Amino acid sequence: MADKKKKPEAAPAKIKKAPRKLDELDKKTLKLIEGTATFVRGKIDAKSLPELRFPTRALSNVKYDKAVGYFELGRGRKARALSVNTVKSFAQTLRLMAISKEMVENDDFATKREAYYVSKNWGECKFNDQPESDTVLDDIEALASLEGLSREQLRFFPEEHGGSIAGNLVVVDRDPETGQEIRIDCTAFGSGSYTIPHSVEHLKFETDATFILAIETGGMFQRLNNHKFWKSAKCILVETAGVPTRATRRFVRRLADEKKLPVYAFVDCDPYGIANIYRTLKVGSGNAAHINRFFCVPQAQYLGVTPQDIIDFKLQDATHPLQEVDIKRAKDALKNDPFFVAHKGWVKALEHMLSMGVRAEQQALAKWGLNFVIEEYLPRKLADRKSFLP
Repeated sequence: MADKKKKPEAAPAKIKKAPRKLDELDKKTLKLIEGTATFVRGKIDAKSLPELRFPTRALSNVKYDKAVGYFELGRGRKARALSVNTVKSFAQTLRLMAISKEMVENDDFATKREAYYVSKNWGECKFNDQPESDTVLDDIEALASLEGLSREQLRFFPEEHGGSIAGNLVVVDRDPETGQEIRIDCTAFGSGSYTIPHSVEHLKFETDATFILAIETGGMFQRLNNHKFWKSAKCILVETAGVPTRATRRFVRRLADEKKLPVYAFVDCDPYGIANIYRTLKVGSGNAAHINRFFCVPQAQYLGVTPQDIIDFKLQDATHPLQEVDIKRAKDALKNDPFFVAHKGWVKALEHMLSMGVRAEQQALAKWGLNFVIEEYLPRKLADRKSFLP
């Protein structure tokens, strides 16, 4: 019996995308990459060792000015010259920049995890683990930041998406296949909510809200959303889910800037909520000083929960003792953090917390009823916005 002729396998369908149009940031990104490659090639052709200089990413290399509103990068730089010891990291840096160029030109992206795995066909140049690739990516972003660019412009996106959004907001996105606009009404998710994508630069916003409320915990966000607090308060709710992701911070920053909206933070009354979650949202961090100008929200103010709220709302029996790590974090903030040192109100609040020796969660307000936060706490706080901590 003659063998049946095998049918050729169908070629995989190509992913269709809207025609690529480079914007000004794309052109700037390509110019940086091509300029760096040209510089390195020129040095090598001249039989000279090329050197790349990156900003030093540390709290010791930042400065804080109230008028600016966020941690700015200092003048500290570290140099990486091509040598026997640096040849691998030098090559890895250039390979990742080459991939970035390709992704910008083709409207594509890679996650940090994919950036690690894509090196597995680089032979001896491959990354041994993800911390190694993350470090090189951070260096590239620091270099790009000197030209006003972030990692998102380089098309390396974080693994995690942003937080949740509910309230008086229409987000205008686009279909990646057709390029057509997609209008997303954040009041129309029922008991659910809109999730911030990992890249937000292309989004547009429509809103008649009067402020943005950034909320630390998912439980509190769900309570306010389910009871449509955003409707009565005419606001936009943002769940930060702890320390807000890059996407969340960038989303809030763009929305607040473009629509001229104040931002109020509602987090736990503890050193972590204040010195990590709120501080990162408002002024950024030392390790990310090179990108703070893109991802922090300098107009943010601290609504609560404050140490004084524990007294004013009689929450003393709904608190928890400060742990050793809490005390250390608060004392470090008072001594070493330029943001807190610059604001007497925060110095007083942190010292007040240390003297009381306790911390309070948002949920402590449920002592007076599950909806006390909606019916009493937030209306009272919002009626006295001048008292908010900076």
